[in-house]
Amino acid sequence: MRLGHRYRALASVLCALWALAAPSAAARGADGPDVPSTSAAVARLYLAAARATTAYEQGSYAAQAQREKAERLERLLVDGRHDLARLHDDMGRVARAQYRTGGNIAYTAQLLLARDPEELMRGQRLAWQADMAVTRLYGKARRAEVRLVAAESRARAAWRDLADRRDRLEAVKRSVAARLEEARWELQGEADRSVAAGQCRGAVRLEEPPGSRPAGAWTTPVETYRLSAGFDSAGERWAQLHTGQDFAVDIGTPVRAVGAGRVVSVSCGGGFGIEIVIGHPGGYYSQYAHLAAVAVDQGERVGTGQLIGQTGTTGNSTGPHLHFEIRLTPDLGSAVDPVRWLGEHGVALHSTAAEPEPDAP
Repeated sequence: MRLGHRYRALASVLCALWALAAPSAAARGADGPDVPSTSAAVARLYLAAARATTAYEQGSYAAQAQREKAERLERLLVDGRHDLARLHDDMGRVARAQYRTGGNIAYTAQLLLARDPEELMRGQRLAWQADMAVTRLYGKARRAEVRLVAAESRARAAWRDLADRRDRLEAVKRSVAARLEEARWELQGEADRSVAAGQCRGAVRLEEPPGSRPAGAWTTPVETYRLSAGFDSAGERWAQLHTGQDFAVDIGTPVRAVGAGRVVSVSCGGGFGIEIVIGHPGGYYSQYAHLAAVAVDQGERVGTGQLIGQTGTTGNSTGPHLHFEIRLTPDLGSAVDPVRWLGEHGVALHSTAAEPEPDAP
């Protein structure tokens, strides 16, 4: 029953995923109230893909539990078949013994022919008891057969139901992932065209799930990532040493403000492509570069963990990632090690990958 409740809960999640992936009236871009924004669509599909993955993983856990339950049931069925075979053997032995003691001769004839009627009566009682034993064994065998048939039927139905539900989970997951991939590159194409034209698109407000912002004063710029090129690393792609920390992520990944502050600038030209710079209390600035879209305007106040944009590969970049810096001023050339700085502010990052990702000079 618990597995059934879990599957019903998963089914409701999947129904919600389709509604989540569809454009909503609240997620509109700068093109007008009747034109759904690609940025908003990517954000919704990104969240839908994450939830579809979670639902699929929960379905896998449920499948494993169902598999273990079916295996236990199969072991019980094997034991039940052995018990049934023993019952049939017992019935055969009783029937053969009853035949050898004259069970088929009329009782009156046995009395007339018997040398010792009392012994015959004792034998008859034993035969009667044997008859009762055979009857009980037969009833027990029949009930065991009925239980075995019912258990086998439940096992087959459970496996069919399990296969059907997992197929539906996998189909939804694949569909959402395919739609997300298509929307991601559509978003990147729009970003590339705006950068080439030198006209930054306006901010697209992104829906944030309730409770999605971290509780601390500081956080990572992206939630799930792999660190690639680090601060002060050397490479052919940079005129000097690398000035920030790269986060290898897919196009359209939501970017968060690492701390509360004010948006100092939003720009879309140069080697960094579309970028945002935020000023924080204490005189530090954070920079987010190679974006595909922005969700804030210059001069806007932001909170820790607020969605400010989406990752991409604009500017001098040959692959999707987020270039992140901590600066002493809003301008290039004043960067400090962002990993160390975040660590000093209570935010620990994962270990850096061995091979750097492409980035801006």
